[in-house]
Amino acid sequence: MGAVFDAESDPASEPDALFELEPAAADTLSFADLARRPLDALVAPDWAEPLAPVEAQLREALAFVAGEVAAGHGVLPSPANLLRAFRQPLAGVRVLVVGQDPYPTPGHAVGLSFAVDGATRPIPRSLANIYKELQADLGFPPRVHGDLSHWADQGVLLLNRVLSVRAGAAGSHRNKGWEAVTAAAIRAVAGRSSVSGAGHAPLVAILWGKDAESVRPLLGSAAVIASAHPSPLSASRGFFGSRPFSRANALLLEQGNGTVDWELPPLP
Repeated sequence: MGAVFDAESDPASEPDALFELEPAAADTLSFADLARRPLDALVAPDWAEPLAPVEAQLREALAFVAGEVAAGHGVLPSPANLLRAFRQPLAGVRVLVVGQDPYPTPGHAVGLSFAVDGATRPIPRSLANIYKELQADLGFPPRVHGDLSHWADQGVLLLNRVLSVRAGAAGSHRNKGWEAVTAAAIRAVAGRSSVSGAGHAPLVAILWGKDAESVRPLLGSAAVIASAHPSPLSASRGFFGSRPFSRANALLLEQGNGTVDWELPPLP
């Protein structure tokens, strides 16, 4: 680990996986570096096979993002966090939460849908509404931070449909290849076999808003909890009162897969 791999200067070297990079190496990683890395160095090992059929679209998206930076545009999240959702092993996913695209405010996007860096203040309004519903549903007090890694560590896949955005321009990286990549990821999550080989592995999909609900056909027979989006524009139209957290745990218990501890630590 340590030095950032440069395929042009050292083609014989083995590149570090993104999730194994030391902080200093992660800080110097560029989008162009990502575009040169093999697929199995970009994602956790068990993601490589299901994403292989869409590697061309992934390369297309990475090349586009590198081109945005070369043209002088800011791109979010950082290169080290761009594929963060896929650091989590596919086999461990229990809950899928589908977002739209990253927050376009510099310093907010961290590669997990709805999450922000633990030091970001104030947190985005959509996340504040998620916390309000979490309190109403399970009684857990809202947090001042937006670090959702405690959820991710328990198998909650926080996946945006589009994995990058130009700073200050929401939706600017749609239709650049990401949708094919995340569609393949969602199919892979829904299509996993159970440990016994009989039926599918336990999964609950939480779909907030019309964009998220558009992936329902990719989910097969997976349990789905759908409602309005938590944004201030739509939260009062069906998100508040939808009780997604307790419902997800009930569905997981029905599938014999325990529950998620949705209570976040007071500080990250």
